[in-house]
Amino acid sequence: MNKPIRAVSIFCMFLFLALMANATYLQFFKADDLNDDGRNARVTAASFSRERGLILVGDSPVARSEPVDDRYKYLRVYPGRKVYAPITGYLQLGAQTGIERSQNAVLSGEDSRLFVNRLVDLLKGDTNQGGNVVLTLDADAQKAAYSSLRDTVGPEGEGAVVAIQPKTGRILAMASYPSYDPNELASHDRETREKAYDRLSDDDHQPLLNRAIQTRLFPGSTFKIVTAAAAIEAGLYNADDRIPSGATWQAPGTRGENNVIDNEGRGGCSPKEISFATAMGQSCNTAFAKMAVEVGPERLRETAEAFGFNEEYLRDLGPQARSVFPEEVVDRVDGEARDPRELNDAETARAGFGQFDVQATPLQMAMVVAAIANRGALMRPYLVQEVQTSTFDVLETTEPDKLRDAISPQTAAQVTDLMVATVDDGTASAAAIPGVSVAGKTGTAQRGVEGKAPYGWFTSFAPAEDAEVAVAVMIQEAPGRSISGGRLGGPIAKAVMEAVLEK
Repeated sequence: MNKPIRAVSIFCMFLFLALMANATYLQFFKADDLNDDGRNARVTAASFSRERGLILVGDSPVARSEPVDDRYKYLRVYPGRKVYAPITGYLQLGAQTGIERSQNAVLSGEDSRLFVNRLVDLLKGDTNQGGNVVLTLDADAQKAAYSSLRDTVGPEGEGAVVAIQPKTGRILAMASYPSYDPNELASHDRETREKAYDRLSDDDHQPLLNRAIQTRLFPGSTFKIVTAAAAIEAGLYNADDRIPSGATWQAPGTRGENNVIDNEGRGGCSPKEISFATAMGQSCNTAFAKMAVEVGPERLRETAEAFGFNEEYLRDLGPQARSVFPEEVVDRVDGEARDPRELNDAETARAGFGQFDVQATPLQMAMVVAAIANRGALMRPYLVQEVQTSTFDVLETTEPDKLRDAISPQTAAQVTDLMVATVDDGTASAAAIPGVSVAGKTGTAQRGVEGKAPYGWFTSFAPAEDAEVAVAVMIQEAPGRSISGGRLGGPIAKAVMEAVLEK
């Protein structure tokens, strides 16, 4: 063999080796990544050609596959439509969202726990069927959350509701408004689904957004629950103490009208000292501003983080926005960033009543009140109750997972007493349920944008002495209505709590 032929032969050999290496890499090492990639049309098309598992709320499917006579054998159908859409998501050629995405391995039948079922189907010559996913949702609570939210904010409004079972972390309701009909996006007709997606994605109200876990806003006065817990936990005050307040207050060393904190006309907050119950019940900004400064930014942050701020905790649905209590502040002078510093007194004061840079999702604020209702123990929230085979045999049940003790039982009991007084004699009276002790707290958070209406919040749990449900309501927009956390959010929370308690 002469030298040129030998060189060509060696080159060809390297080409074959490169092809073999690439095929091995793609088919073995990258196989799982490629199969899970939403852009893999072949895998997606295959999932439409077999019966996908059910998504169930109780015994009722909120997502199922129906046989059709077209190039694909099955069409994904969503009987729950807008009520459940932010949770179920949708299955579309080339895209998956919500539970359809997070639980895809089970629903498609590819999960390792379904191996025996796949093997039996293969031996019998049957088409592989996906497994079922049972959600934690309470159907009555979910419908109450969605309908009352929709009716309150109106057709141009925006908001979210989350309800949690405090002792377990089980999510009983998760409503986001506006919502969408996933059946339009699951259509096999390309023009239909593309028109639907373009319309929804171009909508300024963002109906595809799950505001319950993906929108974080200033929590306003609902954050005073955290500040109160931090002060009691630190031994600074007890629930029956008198605390500093006043008609207005400005942190030492600050100037200008923008740094003056007032109580928005609530005269009961004006005395230099008031009861802790009055401060919570009348939502006195000056009292909690002073309290936050006394607690200090480090301890206030520690308490917020104990409740879940600056952390991600929901494993079975995403993406999730992380709620924030600021860890540091970076000042700029002439465009140059200075070294990070701790919050000063003025910033800590505003953080103490849920302003400055404090941001929270509705799920986060539901976790805060759920932990207080659960004697201080914070449970991991979850949406998937069970994984089943296609014949409804249970493969796995989610067990409650305690994240940590956010506060002591003694502190939780004192904060509960303050919140009960806020429903009985304060701003949260709209959530009162006859014959049931309800704990609650309102919040009306300024956006920091002149001329824009505030955000409305409401948090509550019941029965206060042994809670079965904790609720957070967030009103982001309600055109034509005066936004107040108590006035708008209270009746929504009440409807959800009643739906759970009337079982």
